Amino acid sequence: MCKEKISIGKTTLYLGDCRDILPTLPKVDAVITDPPYGVNCGSGTLGKASKKTKYTAPFHDTPENVEHAIVPAIAFALSIAKRGAITPGNPCLWLYPKPDDIGAIYQPATTGLNKWGRETTQPVLFYGKDPRAGLTIQPKHYISTVRADDNGHPCPKPLGLMLWLVNRASLTGETVLDPFMGSGTTGVACINLARDFVGIEIEPKYFDIACRRIEDAQRQGRLIA
Repeated sequence: MCKEKISIGKTTLYLGDCRDILPTLPKVDAVITDPPYGVNCGSGTLGKASKKTKYTAPFHDTPENVEHAIVPAIAFALSIAKRGAITPGNPCLWLYPKPDDIGAIYQPATTGLNKWGRETTQPVLFYGKDPRAGLTIQPKHYISTVRADDNGHPCPKPLGLMLWLVNRASLTGETVLDPFMGSGTTGVACINLARDFVGIEIEPKYFDIACRRIEDAQRQGRLIA
């Protein structure tokens, strides 16, 4: 059930469960999203119990929830899109639909540890056809060296990273869907890159943060030529 719907410029933001809202949406050009990782609201490393990474969310961030709720929602979102770019984290990577290609986010400053050592990479699952296939050859990886802004969300993605991912998986003027919007960084990137944006967030606290950030980005206008 959609609890609230807000339009800001060429963005449409929904407060509610994406499993209820996705079937009501029209086709989109690209799904670009950073869904829950299934690590009990942590980072997926041995430091996952830190208070800094505690979420406010009406669901259990477990592998079981990822398998039975998150992955089916992603699969449905991909079914209404030409292509997709998903950052699923490492622990539940193999639960997702088989991608057409895999990229990577390299974070050399990462200090978290997993069972085999220091974690410095995250996968990017690419679905569908590269929108620039036959036109340019671009890398499938991104080196992220800047921390995300402290915007009130426990685990936001850096804007530079999402600018790269939005630009990598979509074209100017296309519509991007993020069914796990969080603090709205994908939407901010879309405004900067002249994409239309549809975002869905289940938690009111983070929905309000996303609305504020996207409104601020809309007022500032497109910052990237």
